[in-house]
Amino acid sequence: MGYSYRRSKAKTRCNERIYSAAEEYGLYHWQIADLLGMREDTFSKKLRHELPEEEQDLIIATIRSYRKEYSE
Repeated sequence: MGYSYRRSKAKTRCNERIYSAAEEYGLYHWQIADLLGMREDTFSKKLRHELPEEEQDLIIATIRSYRKEYSE
């Protein structure tokens, strides 16, 4: 009679674009949170639900600009 908290295999995680960009550029969530000026736990909580596309674009642009700045 208990609840099942398992994820369905058909379900994709929210904000997949952000996770992919972080992995591609080699950044951890705490680093992205620092770049955005927020705490790591706040950033992680934001990622629990799908963000608006504009906000995702802003986060991805921040990730890209950081890597561009520090890779030169």
